[in-house]
Amino acid sequence: MYFITGWPRRLLCPLRSEEEPFHIQPSSQRFYFAVLSETQLSIWFSRPSVLIVSYVESAKAAAQFGFYQRAEWRPDDSMIAVVAANGYILLFDVVGGGEDKYLYEPVYPKGSPRVKVTPGYKEEQCAPALSLEMKRPVDLEAPITSLQSMQEDLVVSTADGFLHILHWNGVSNGRKAINLCTVPFSLDLQSSRGGPSLDLNGVHIRDMEYCVTLDGFAVVFDDGRLGFITPVANRFTTDQLQGVWAADVTDGTCVAVNNKYRLMAFGCASGSVLVYMIDTTTGSMQLSHRLELTPKHYPDIWNKTGPVKLIQWSPDYSVVMVTWECGGLSLWSVFGAHLICTLGEDFAYRSDGTKKEPIKISSMSWGAEGYHLWVITSSEASRRSGGDAESTPALQQAGILQFQFIKSALTVNPCTSNQEQVLLIGEDRLYLTCGDPAQAHTPSEQHLSRDSSPLYPSSPSSVSQGLSTLLGHRHWHVVQIHSTYLESNWPIRYAAIDTQGQCMAVAGRRGFAHYSSFTRKWKLFGNITQEQNMTVTGGLAWWNDYIVVACYNFIDQQEELRLYLRSSNLDNAFADITKLHSDTLLLNVFRNMVILFRADCSICLYNIERRKDSPNSSVSIELLQEVSMSRYIPHPALVVSVTLTSVRTETGITLKAPQQACVAESIMLNLAGQLIMLQRDRSGPQVREKEALPNHKKLLPFCPPVVLAQCVENVWTTCRSNRKKRHLLEALWLACGEAGMKVWLPLFPRDHRKPHSFLSRRIMLPFHINIYPLAVLFEDALVLGATNETVLYDGLQGAREPLEAHFPFCTVERTSQIYLHHILRQLLVRNLGEQALLLAQSCAGLPYFPHVLELMVHVVLEEEATSREPIPDPLLPTVAKFITEFPLFLQTIVHCARKTEYALWNYLFAAVGNPKDLFEECLMAQDLDTAASYLIILQNMEVPAVSRQHATLLFNTALEQGKWDLCRHMIRFLKAIGSGESETPPLTPTTQEPSSTGGFEFFRHRSISLSQSADSLNPGKFNLQKTLSMPSGPSAKSRDSECAENMYIDMMLWRHARRLLEEVRLKDLGCFSAQLGFELIGWLCKERARAARVDDFVSALKRLHQDFLWPFPVIPACSVSSPYKNGRYRAVLGTRLLKSQSADSLLNSDMDTAPPHVAPSRHSWLDSLGAEPKEMDTASSHGPQPQEAFLSPLISKGDECSIGSATDLTETSSMVDGDWTMVDENFSTLSLTQSELEHISMELANKGPHKSQVQLRYLLHIFMEAGCLEWCVVIGLILRDTNIIKQVVSFLDSPEVPAETVQSIRNGLLAVDAWASSDCLGYKPFLSLLRPQLQKLLETAAEQVQPEVFQPSGASKLAEPASPRTEESRGPVALGASLPAEAAGGAARPMEDCPEEEQEEQTVDEGAYDCTLS
Repeated sequence: MYFITGWPRRLLCPLRSEEEPFHIQPSSQRFYFAVLSETQLSIWFSRPSVLIVSYVESAKAAAQFGFYQRAEWRPDDSMIAVVAANGYILLFDVVGGGEDKYLYEPVYPKGSPRVKVTPGYKEEQCAPALSLEMKRPVDLEAPITSLQSMQEDLVVSTADGFLHILHWNGVSNGRKAINLCTVPFSLDLQSSRGGPSLDLNGVHIRDMEYCVTLDGFAVVFDDGRLGFITPVANRFTTDQLQGVWAADVTDGTCVAVNNKYRLMAFGCASGSVLVYMIDTTTGSMQLSHRLELTPKHYPDIWNKTGPVKLIQWSPDYSVVMVTWECGGLSLWSVFGAHLICTLGEDFAYRSDGTKKEPIKISSMSWGAEGYHLWVITSSEASRRSGGDAESTPALQQAGILQFQFIKSALTVNPCTSNQEQVLLIGEDRLYLTCGDPAQAHTPSEQHLSRDSSPLYPSSPSSVSQGLSTLLGHRHWHVVQIHSTYLESNWPIRYAAIDTQGQCMAVAGRRGFAHYSSFTRKWKLFGNITQEQNMTVTGGLAWWNDYIVVACYNFIDQQEELRLYLRSSNLDNAFADITKLHSDTLLLNVFRNMVILFRADCSICLYNIERRKDSPNSSVSIELLQEVSMSRYIPHPALVVSVTLTSVRTETGITLKAPQQACVAESIMLNLAGQLIMLQRDRSGPQVREKEALPNHKKLLPFCPPVVLAQCVENVWTTCRSNRKKRHLLEALWLACGEAGMKVWLPLFPRDHRKPHSFLSRRIMLPFHINIYPLAVLFEDALVLGATNETVLYDGLQGAREPLEAHFPFCTVERTSQIYLHHILRQLLVRNLGEQALLLAQSCAGLPYFPHVLELMVHVVLEEEATSREPIPDPLLPTVAKFITEFPLFLQTIVHCARKTEYALWNYLFAAVGNPKDLFEECLMAQDLDTAASYLIILQNMEVPAVSRQHATLLFNTALEQGKWDLCRHMIRFLKAIGSGESETPPLTPTTQEPSSTGGFEFFRHRSISLSQSADSLNPGKFNLQKTLSMPSGPSAKSRDSECAENMYIDMMLWRHARRLLEEVRLKDLGCFSAQLGFELIGWLCKERARAARVDDFVSALKRLHQDFLWPFPVIPACSVSSPYKNGRYRAVLGTRLLKSQSADSLLNSDMDTAPPHVAPSRHSWLDSLGAEPKEMDTASSHGPQPQEAFLSPLISKGDECSIGSATDLTETSSMVDGDWTMVDENFSTLSLTQSELEHISMELANKGPHKSQVQLRYLLHIFMEAGCLEWCVVIGLILRDTNIIKQVVSFLDSPEVPAETVQSIRNGLLAVDAWASSDCLGYKPFLSLLRPQLQKLLETAAEQVQPEVFQPSGASKLAEPASPRTEESRGPVALGASLPAEAAGGAARPMEDCPEEEQEEQTVDEGAYDCTLS
């Protein structure tokens, strides 16, 4: 509502004086302030805040009259009455300075249009020169306790128990004195009751204030009792007064009245403020609410404030400021919502935690429109902080503190309540919550055209702003009000914002101005006379692109309703003007209707339509209806807001016709905090809409008013409709001060059923929120607000800390709050579960809906579980049952439990169900993360055996689903349970660490080159002896010391690995090992003869193709005509290759990372380019290697060869320069035709993704290390890498390899060959290359099998040269033969290199022979 901003200003009096000011009194318009010190009366101007005149009493007169005590202004600002201590009232005339006498004048630059001003224009922007003339003093012969201006009279109370009524003019003959003892006081005004009467002997009035709307005085007697004095007839005379008093209060200190809401706020010695209202039926004083600090928020100070010293209502009566004897300021809204207090937090403590002394306040007053609070601090505070107190004790400059406020636009212009933006007004700026115009839901083109084109979409009000726009950030969009407009029309009285939140309008003393955030410019009246000849009286509102203004025209002395188009110039020539009969007090817009509330207590409805025929897009305004409210409204000033809504009580009818939700059905009137509703009367004969002409349709009359709610500060409703969220959009939202918010919610029958006759159509639900509501986002179920934040600055501390530095710097932050859980809970309390379900389902799509459910459980749980009394009808079971309707049930409960203390868990799970059952439900629903949360609860609520059992279940499921993060947590959890059970600290899981470096992590972080892991494994020792040994390293040493828990976990991991291997899920096995740090090599060594066997090579090969997304090889038709088949280049390259390789360079080929690999891969690629580029890639891509780097200098025609670049190796080649030139010469003689290119691309298509290739190589390395030779063969087959097979075959000679393995590999290869012959011919060329290895196998096998078994499948094909399939298979057979050269000794020991090389040459020759044969 109101928020402090920045630091307080300090106004220094230019006159040095020994006297401290102690009292400040504003004039009726608050443009002037009278400041009193003991013998001095000063008048200050509000803007600029300067001293105008000071009157100093002579010493002789001061001795006669006594010191000044308090002052009062005449309502027309022409006189001031000052109370002097010896019972005198001194009357001063305030006299203007005559022609052209100004203390300050604005200075404009040359050529400024503002120099030529209208007559009478200057006074309003300069501080006028005034003088004070004392008239004859009035002696009342008794000390004066209070005085109050009442229209043309001055009412004075004296210490002898009299009330004096003086006239401002004709003082001598107009005196009346009323003895308080003669005024009858009772508890109410119905004298027939004959209640106790108040004895007022010897009692006088300590403080009083006149209330216009109640027509009476609120008084505080010197014995602390409270009362209200009202005249029976219109005039105040002795026999015509009567009073009521408040029972049970005897510590009253001061009083302030609120004219708009008819409230009387009495300060008490206890430190609380009692706010009373007058009961309209009995006339008794009834306590409305209390304003007091709560021990919850102010534990240190709530009962140490001392008596209330001063109470001041703001000029718009929406907030009240209170100060106490001990100091401090506190701000409350009219019905008790606490906004600010300077007795706590940064106001009361320095950053080092030391307490500040609160500043004591001797007088305070609100400035014009409530933008400032003028505060005079008491003398000890000033002396403590004041100027050079030691050097010049006599003279010093007195200071006045001026606190600056920004306030919500709702306080003065309640028509902004149907907007979804928060708009705050400062003295010279606006604060908006809306974001960038492009973020709104409307398309951006529309925004661009709005300024240039008057044709704006007809119903922008139907568009809701997005959450991103309204909640996107915490910053305000601050718009500075145009200085030219401000300097002549300060203060700003009204502000309004359009539905989109992109256009604002402000109105000051005269005229108005508007701003567009598209152009970022203000528009002011071009003709300053037009601006100065109108003043806005009833407020501003936006209707589409028009500003609707209710104003008074000074020239015609006529009240008018005007519409100005935003896009045209601001000029009366472009305005549509309708004359009105009576002064307008309030204005609002609903769809195409304008509603006015007038000073004669009548309501007028107007219809606005855009004229289609006129070229300049003018509008027509037509009076629809007038409703007189004078019977119900005692005083027009009591009406706070008036709103047209589509809300009505019979929602059952609207269910079938949602379009009727847009019709103006009722008028909502906030009458001094009472919300009154006038509905249209549908009881009479209904005219069918078809029969009535649309333009001349008679509007239905309104029923008598009904009171909906009390203590209402603001009302929100919307004219949008949304079929899915009807509950929220057809509801009425109320802000009710300390009572929080209320919503008047419609109840809909489900599935078009007939509603129950006993079920009401609407229900009023109260709920509390932690912020002050300023706007409601209807569909998003959010309340927007603002709150004061403080920032401490310590740089100003010191012995002489200035007063301003005593306060922190204040900022205003945007806030928002969810309210849906409150409403759902209230519905459940009232057994309206079906309605709650409908409402919740309509909001289930909101991003914070899970949070809403959690909050609901949490709030109910906290209340019920911590209650000291037994709860007869607990709500938690109902809430639990309600939440089960939503899929989020399980996670809502567990999240709520984990955010709640352990002591409340038993109560929670007694209502929602056993956590073991909920855990099992999570497992069945495959929601493992939620199940893990339940596990933590089970661990706390059950014995360790139960939580271990459930943890094991979850661990196995997580392993199965590959949820590795969860698996890691579960391992830790299981170890923690074990260590907790055995009372020993858990050992570090050494088994998990070493192999994690060799895991699949490499393939997630490509920046780690494989050579690093290879080096760490010491590649020079890769021989069979090590491979077949048990795993070495820390795990073996620490095995003995591992606790049983680790063994238990290992058993589960082994079991899972065994299952993966049996199901041929190698990819999952690799991920499992890498993610969980499972030591795969060691385990495989143990399982070599059991789980690590391959039973069916063919199905294993198929499964690998599927898992690694590896395509089955195909044979391209164009290979028949390949020119490379003449074999010459191949033979040369092959032999040259063998000569250029040393045995050392071939040592590490199974490691896939040694640098020498690059050279052979180049040769073999060039060598078998047309026939088998596939082998090139599989052979060369042991590690990442960029081949373009080598190929680009070789090929001049195009980028054909870059297709080989699926790998990125970074190592350099060991080829000698001579080899390069040779390759270049040979290559330049080749020419690639289209068909050959197609062939190459076809072959590349046979290769799987690079990642899969690297993973397969890694797995190969693991199996080779562990000695699982059968798997090595399967991986060699899918990679189509002859080296691998050769390496394995060479291993089979070792005596350590069991005969079954040899037999299994031999049978497996035969089975694969048989399968390839029938189902996958693409494998045939590769299998043909393996003929020598199979021969060797057949010879070494324990059971001798005839070599012909393998021969026929290849030979029979070679016998038919006519068949194209023969050619397809034969080309690669021959050409690929050079390939094995590259990794011949890969896994062999150095001494075996020579025999391998001879074998290689033999293979090459065979290949050449085959080729030439064809």
